[in-house]
Amino acid sequence: MNLKQARYICAIAREGGVTAAARKLYVSQPALSQMLRQVEEELGVALFDRSVAPFRLTYAGEKYLETAEVILSAHERLENQLQEIREEGSGRLRLGISVQRAGQVLPLALPWFAMQYPHVSLELTERGSADLEELVSRGAVDLALAAIESTSSRLAYELIEEEVIGILAGDGSFLAGRFPPGTAVKLEAAGRDSFVSLKEGHSIRVVQNLLFHRYGLEPKVLLETDSLEVAKRVALGTGSCMLCSDIYVDDMVRRHGAFYPLEDYENHRHFYACYPREHPLPRYAAGFIQIVRRVLDQREF
Repeated sequence: MNLKQARYICAIAREGGVTAAARKLYVSQPALSQMLRQVEEELGVALFDRSVAPFRLTYAGEKYLETAEVILSAHERLENQLQEIREEGSGRLRLGISVQRAGQVLPLALPWFAMQYPHVSLELTERGSADLEELVSRGAVDLALAAIESTSSRLAYELIEEEVIGILAGDGSFLAGRFPPGTAVKLEAAGRDSFVSLKEGHSIRVVQNLLFHRYGLEPKVLLETDSLEVAKRVALGTGSCMLCSDIYVDDMVRRHGAFYPLEDYENHRHFYACYPREHPLPRYAAGFIQIVRRVLDQREF
C-alpha cells in the first residue's frame, strides 16, 4: 500500500463508487477503476462488493480501509511536524552556558521561551565560559551564552550585557578596611589579602591569571572551586578577596563585603551569545537571545 492507493481507496469507500470518487479526486474514472483492479489483483481479494450501489466494503476491504486511514493519519501528523520544523516553530536548541549564568538567566528566560516556542526542546550543557567557544566551534552546542572576547572569525557574537571586572572583598579584608565600597582600585591594593579562585576553564580565571602575572602577584589562595557561588560565600565569610564581575554583586555582597572595580583593567570579556557564523540561527534560537537580553534588562538587583 502506498499513500496514493490509500487515498484513492478511502475516497471510493467514502463516495460509494468509482465515478463519484473520481470527480472528488480530479482523476478520470477509467484510471481510478484500473487502479482499483490493480490493487485487488495484487492483494488477491476484492475490496468492494460492486453488485450493490453504493459500493459496499468486503471484509477484506474493511481491514484495508482501517490500515489506510491509520497510514494517512500518521502521514498527515508527520507533514504537520515537518512543516513546523521548516517554519522553525519546533526543534531542538542545544545551549551552552556557565552554571553561574544558568542560575541567573534560565529561571527568568525559560518561562517566556516555553510560552513562545512550546514545541522546542532545550538541551543544556554547563561549562565554564572559557570552554564554551570551543564547544560551539566543534558543533557540540548550537548556541553559547558566555563571558568571552569576540575574537574568533568562525563565530558570530551578539552582545547581551557588558561586565565590569573588580575585586569582591569580604568584611575584615585589608582592602575593605581601606576603601569605601565602589571605589575603583588597582589590583595591587589587595596584595596583602588572601584570594578565593575559580578553577581553570572559567572566564574570570583567564582574567585573574593575566592580572596576577602582569603585576607579579602571588597571593595566598585559600580555595579553588568550580562554583562562583561557593567562591563568593567563602570570600565573604573569611574576609578574603576574589575577582568577579559586577553582575554577581547582590545583597549578600553588600551586607558582608564590598565590590571594587579595577581601575587598571579595561574588560573585553563581556556576556555574549555566540554561534557558528556559517550557520544562520533558527528563529527560535534568535528568539531565545532576545528573551535573555530582555529579562536581564528588566531584572532588579
